[in-house]
Amino acid sequence: MHRSMVAIAALAALAGCTQPAPTATTTAAPDPAAIIARGEYFVESIGMCGDCHTLRLPTGLLDKATHLHGTAVPFAPLAPQPWAPQSPPLAGLPKGYDEAQLTQFLQTGVRPDGSRPLPPMPEYRFTAEDAAAVTAYLKSLPAPPAAP
Repeated sequence: MHRSMVAIAALAALAGCTQPAPTATTTAAPDPAAIIARGEYFVESIGMCGDCHTLRLPTGLLDKATHLHGTAVPFAPLAPQPWAPQSPPLAGLPKGYDEAQLTQFLQTGVRPDGSRPLPPMPEYRFTAEDAAAVTAYLKSLPAPPAAP
């Protein structure tokens, strides 16, 4: 008798602690601000994209007024090799890319035209979620003024 009462008490306690399994209707949609913040983390802290895509002031500091607007790459290889001496603007999305194309590029390292970037641009292999976050962050930034 004692064992059955202990078993019933244990089942009752477990029944009170269980929660229903999440369903599609209980799953919250991703927060756009959180996605942009995640992209900002990758761009600013991991990729440090501003080092090549932002103009530097005479002091050597990055010019916040031209953040990710593209500029001459501030270094060059010591040995001759294919090289991109100019970095394109990223703010507002790079020219020639829509959101899907940029997200795909960040996952594969392949441009929409099938080419690959020249060094010093690394060929990133982000997950789909991380690439979408980087794209969302770059899209959230004001694009540089159009060149005359």
